[in-house]
Amino acid sequence: MNAIQSYATDAYNAATEQLNKLSATEKAIAAVVGGSASLYLFCSLCSNKKLKPSASQLTGGSISSKAVKQEFKDYSDSYSSEAGVGITDRSKTVHLVDIFYSLVTDIYEWGWGQSFHFSPRLPHKDIKASEAAHEARIAATLGLKPGMKALDVGCGVGGPMRTIASTSGAKVTGITINQYQVDRANFLNKAQGVDSLAEVVRGDFLNMPFESNSFDGAYAIEATCHAPKLHLVYQEVFRVLKPGSYFVSYEWVSTKDYDAKNPEHVKIMDEINFGNGLPEMRTWLEAEEAGKTVGFELVRSLDLATSSTVAGPWYDRLKMGRFTHAFNHCIVSTLDFLHIAPKGLKDVHKMLVDVAQSLVAGGRTNIFTPMHMLVFKKPEA
Repeated sequence: MNAIQSYATDAYNAATEQLNKLSATEKAIAAVVGGSASLYLFCSLCSNKKLKPSASQLTGGSISSKAVKQEFKDYSDSYSSEAGVGITDRSKTVHLVDIFYSLVTDIYEWGWGQSFHFSPRLPHKDIKASEAAHEARIAATLGLKPGMKALDVGCGVGGPMRTIASTSGAKVTGITINQYQVDRANFLNKAQGVDSLAEVVRGDFLNMPFESNSFDGAYAIEATCHAPKLHLVYQEVFRVLKPGSYFVSYEWVSTKDYDAKNPEHVKIMDEINFGNGLPEMRTWLEAEEAGKTVGFELVRSLDLATSSTVAGPWYDRLKMGRFTHAFNHCIVSTLDFLHIAPKGLKDVHKMLVDVAQSLVAGGRTNIFTPMHMLVFKKPEA
């Protein structure tokens, strides 16, 4: 009997023992849940990862399966236990962000989608429509049109860039530090028929492989928050933009309601930072100042989380997904038990499940926003 058969037999015997202790009603509920989970696992084992990974196809991205557990431990250890500190050694931030996205990219695609960001929920619109509107706002703000070249700073697997390129007709180049995301993004660009307008390269957005004054516009969607210092990425964006061009950023920042002397506020922010690969949390004023410091003119500063009186909260999707998160974690834990998922990926998923509640807390208390929109202009030459 091999290891998987042994584990499966032990699991079956334990489950049978517990099932016999249940009432008739509880057995019926367990049968429905168990049947659903079994069907889900069967379908995931048989599915094709090309457009979306299934639960059984979750990996550690660029990290080998054997190294996932240790890499996650090293990532966890990089954060200080002292309140409000974040990543202890900021010189390791770029490396840690690369590791973070190798660990979470498959999970994000599986459980969230190809656009790794939040969106205000528009009235009578579903999640996908609200998401697309949030992305298309950038194309409109930048004034993108056919023949123009735009830069996506920290593009992930390219969900937003495909929307922006498709709606504007502009050529969009994305940059990400993570090679696994580069490969996924370019595959998806081609699979969805937008590769003529969208391409992704690997690179550090603190030292981008582009000529100065080469882009007609640039944007970042919940990405520059990963920079060890915000002004360092802003100065690179400033360099590659043509004079007179605009840069739009949706920033993760603390709001005016955040109180650094409130232990609960600090705890929420520390949890958000750890669960999302952030070195620290900046204020919206610090983000504004970072842009002005490198030479940008601040055109607009607006928190899109609160700017509309009719849009639903950005964190509603997390609240609505609490059962799904728990169910998915049971699936990942089972795959871990069966040695199908890499060892340690269960812990990565648990981190994401936990931080979802921290994000909801940050949104409910209005001490945090993932979508403070900053519009900067590079002065005319």
